[in-house]
Amino acid sequence: MTTRGTTIARMRGGFVGSLSGAVAVAAHASGGGAAPSCSAAVLLLLACTAVGALVSAARPPTRELPFLIAALIAGQATGHAALTVGAASHHGTQPTPTMLTAHAVAVAVAAVLIRGGGRGLAVAASRVRGVLPAPFTAVPVEVPGSPTVPAHRPEFERWLLVGARLGTRGPPALV
Repeated sequence: MTTRGTTIARMRGGFVGSLSGAVAVAAHASGGGAAPSCSAAVLLLLACTAVGALVSAARPPTRELPFLIAALIAGQATGHAALTVGAASHHGTQPTPTMLTAHAVAVAVAAVLIRGGGRGLAVAASRVRGVLPAPFTAVPVEVPGSPTVPAHRPEFERWLLVGARLGTRGPPALV
């Protein structure tokens, strides 16, 4: 069974990874980049999955918002690099001001939304836990000390085995 902290960490990692990919594509397109090709999309998917897995495995310090901002910046930089490397036609390695603005706004909004989602999940989980009954606990069962012996034990008929062993084995002989 997972604890509340690991559930929130998994949710945080999933959202950071998916939002990094979505915002990387949107900012890349708004800055003049082409739509991602198949290879660029695969690179983006792998990069954002790795970022999400790293974020879900990390234990943020007491101040979660700066950690989320740093994770989103790293995720979007990784996503942008994957799109630039995998693109058929490069728009250049220098990001445009429009692209940087889109990234900055997306980082701020996404960090606040992810933090609020984590807090909301914690509140909802505590409310549900208060309503649900206690988890099932098994009732102990008394087991007798010796196994029971059947009252009637039938005789074993050996001729059944002898009859089963006789006969032809294998395919029929060809004439």
